[in-house]
Amino acid sequence: MKVVIIEDETPAAARLKKMLAATGFDIEVVAILDTLAGASAWMRSNPAPDLIFMDIELGDGLSLDLVREVRIGCPVIFVTAYDEYWQEAFEYNSIDYLLKPVKRERLEAALKKFDELKDYFMTRYRELVENRGVHKEKFLVRRGLEYVSIRMEEIAFFHASHKLVCLVRKDGAKFILDRSLAEIEKQVDDGRWFRLNRKYLVNAAAIRKVTALPKSKLLVEVEPAVKEELVVSSENSGAFKKWLNR
Repeated sequence: MKVVIIEDETPAAARLKKMLAATGFDIEVVAILDTLAGASAWMRSNPAPDLIFMDIELGDGLSLDLVREVRIGCPVIFVTAYDEYWQEAFEYNSIDYLLKPVKRERLEAALKKFDELKDYFMTRYRELVENRGVHKEKFLVRRGLEYVSIRMEEIAFFHASHKLVCLVRKDGAKFILDRSLAEIEKQVDDGRWFRLNRKYLVNAAAIRKVTALPKSKLLVEVEPAVKEELVVSSENSGAFKKWLNR
C-alpha cells in the first residue's frame, strides 16, 4: 500500500510514519509533504497513491483547499487536532477523521476500514468486468420440491408485486424469484427485453398490441394477458418505440 503523509509538523509526521510501520499492514510511505504548494506540485506530477494521511491546518493554508483544487484520485484519512472540520472533510474522499494525538487502535481501525472498502469495490469491479456483455440464458426456479430450468425464450415477462418478483412463462405458469426486477433487468439482453414501468419487464415476443394514449403514453397488451393496464409513460414512450422498431 503506497501512502502519502501531508503534515507540516516534522515530529508528528515522523510519529505517524513510525506508527504505520508498526501496524502490520504492508505500507510504503512514498512521500512526506509539509506545504499545500508542495503537495499540489507532487500530486500533479506523480501517480495517485493508495491512501493519503492529511493534516488539515498547514502553515500555508487549509488542506481542504487542496482537495477542492486538485483532483485526488484516492481515499483520504484526515489527521488533525481540530474537530470542527469533520463534516466538510467527509465531502472530499475522506474515509476517516483522526484526532491528534492519534491512538494506535484508531489508526489500525481506519486502515482496516480502508482495506475492507478496497476489497468490496475490487470485488464489485471484477463482477462488472466478468459480466459485461454476458446475458442470462436461463433461470433456475423452484416448483414444489423440484427445481426447473427455464430458458429466456420461454419467458413472457417478469412482474413485481408486493415486494415479490414473478417470472411468467409463455404458457402462463408463474414462478417466484429471489431477486429484484432491477437486478434481472441488468442480466437480460436489452435488445429483447424492455422495462415498461416499475412493475413489468417484458420480452418483445410477448407483446401483442400497442395503442396510443393521450399525452404520448402507450398502452401495451401482452400474451399471456394480465388484468391491469400496462402503460408506458410519455417519458419512456420514445425509447420504447425505438426499441420495438429494431
